[in-house]
Amino acid sequence: MNTLSQFAIWLNVPIEEVTNRKILQYIDFLLDRALKPKTINSQLDAIRGFYEYLYREEDVPIANPVKRGYALRLSKPLPKHLKDEEVDQFLEAIKGFRDHAMFMLMLRSGLRVEEVANLTLEAIDFKRGNILVQNGKGGKDRIVYVSHDAFRALVAYLRVRPSCSREKKFFLVQKGLYKGKPISVRGIQKRMEYYARKTRLKITCHRLRHTMATQLLNANTDLVTIQDLLGHSRIRTTERYCKVSNRKVQRDYFRAMEVILQRTDD
Repeated sequence: MNTLSQFAIWLNVPIEEVTNRKILQYIDFLLDRALKPKTINSQLDAIRGFYEYLYREEDVPIANPVKRGYALRLSKPLPKHLKDEEVDQFLEAIKGFRDHAMFMLMLRSGLRVEEVANLTLEAIDFKRGNILVQNGKGGKDRIVYVSHDAFRALVAYLRVRPSCSREKKFFLVQKGLYKGKPISVRGIQKRMEYYARKTRLKITCHRLRHTMATQLLNANTDLVTIQDLLGHSRIRTTERYCKVSNRKVQRDYFRAMEVILQRTDD
């Protein structure tokens, strides 16, 4: 109602006479007020919904002046990753075999927090060193691989995990009323928040995935391989890491310059 009220005050014509051009002028007005694209899009949705209401519920013979294509493009922040020294600082602060294993799977295998919470004991192939991620984002299954240090973390937790537990989920709550039950997504996030406060690092579960992707790219791993490991549906999502992987860009630049300078000298 507040959005519609502001729109009505701005108008100098009746609601029924608003045209596409008038909506474009209103968008310019909102941009001049330095509103963010997300806020403007939200207001356009409200106005569009109002006109749909007039047409469908009130039987007002009026065309909707707010076209779908009027939505402003939202900026997508580049994925942020941890520096090597920050990774070391974070890992040193982790207490307990369970927490260490959970976060190592995010950092080394690229698992999402939901995938860690839903991980079952049967999905881990200790002989081959891989994990079957079932029903990942988009309902897709994929195989991820476990590095040597992550493998050691999994084995260390398995040794202290209650052997008598009938729970299929791998990671369990260790204290309190729900001890022995599968740890929830929120429970894992709370552990991450604890370590973020302890280390004073700007770190989240998803940032560990970003860190893995950036480290792989810096190690000259193919984008398609990273896409498969992270479970990205589109290669464009994975390509975003190219913009933050400065080491690879730097190496490629100086390698190319060496070739160019050798040709020049010749």
